[in-house]
Amino acid sequence: MSWTILFGALWVIAATVVALLPMRRQYAPGVVLLILAPVLIVAIGYDFGLLAGLLALAGFVSMFRNPLRYFWRKAFGPAERTE
Repeated sequence: MSWTILFGALWVIAATVVALLPMRRQYAPGVVLLILAPVLIVAIGYDFGLLAGLLALAGFVSMFRNPLRYFWRKAFGPAERTE
């Protein structure tokens, strides 16, 4: 088994454990996982090709959709409504 896949699987298990923690204890490990994710996604894409990298990215976005939505809104502001 490739080290990249092993670390990716450990990352998924760690993210699942962090999700089970109370909200006040999720912040620090969640930030670490959020920082490590792009490194793992790029490594998976490099070792196994573009499709595997895109699937890893889709899994990451699926697991972290709410924090990513928060950071997106914080960076670019709320969407403007036109009526």
